[in-house]
Amino acid sequence: MSVSERIGEFITIEREGRVATLRFDRGDRVNALSVQLLRDLTAAARALRDDVTSSAIVLTGGKAFTGGADLADPAMRQRAEASLLERREMLRAGPDMCDAWEALDQVTIAAIEGFCIGGGVALAVACDFRIVGRGAHFRLPEIPLGMNMSWHTQPRMVNLIGPSRAKQLTIFGEKVDAEKAGEWGLADEICDDGKALETARRWADKVAALPPVAIRMAKRGITNAATALNAVSTFMDADQFALASTSEDHREAVAAFLEKRKPNFTGR
Repeated sequence: MSVSERIGEFITIEREGRVATLRFDRGDRVNALSVQLLRDLTAAARALRDDVTSSAIVLTGGKAFTGGADLADPAMRQRAEASLLERREMLRAGPDMCDAWEALDQVTIAAIEGFCIGGGVALAVACDFRIVGRGAHFRLPEIPLGMNMSWHTQPRMVNLIGPSRAKQLTIFGEKVDAEKAGEWGLADEICDDGKALETARRWADKVAALPPVAIRMAKRGITNAATALNAVSTFMDADQFALASTSEDHREAVAAFLEKRKPNFTGR
């Protein structure tokens, strides 16, 4: 028997046995991460952390996993007019969300269809496993847009796929398709399109059949061993984002994107 609940406007959580499935779905093809959705995903993770009835959590989006931060969100645009102190607080929503998902003791499995871009990659690598539809891809557009990759993401990617591949994914801003993601270790299993959620649930069922206390201890021990220095290397990435987003190169990148031309970067 399954039990369903709703958190905020776009999140539903369905529980069946020792598996919880969380879907965040804005009902469009982009499924962008608004500031409110970031906060709701954070609240959901913190609520699930206290749930001793679940051993595995499947995280899935809508038609696509997510196109990343919602640049049309009025709350995002307010940052440009905010004071530096206010901007620093506003920039906490993304990293707080990813940290909350990484902090879960349950095994977390991201079911990824379509595309996983920017903040979607940040969320996916904060999970334990990624099940990816064959036609899906990953991409980080931040550097080509004159920004840095933040949300405490870079060390998680280094932990997962190594420094060279993390640099390729981050610096070039190019698509990494499902096949390459599998070769790199970014995808744990590739399945037919439309089957990512079903496949992720099979992984979750395997977890749910195991002793729950031992699972949590093993996961926490492995995660802590892999991420012990992550906080030290990312404590300033939001400040770096605040700086980079005020640069002339960032304004040029956005203008070139909108005007469909090649940008001219100067380092200013």
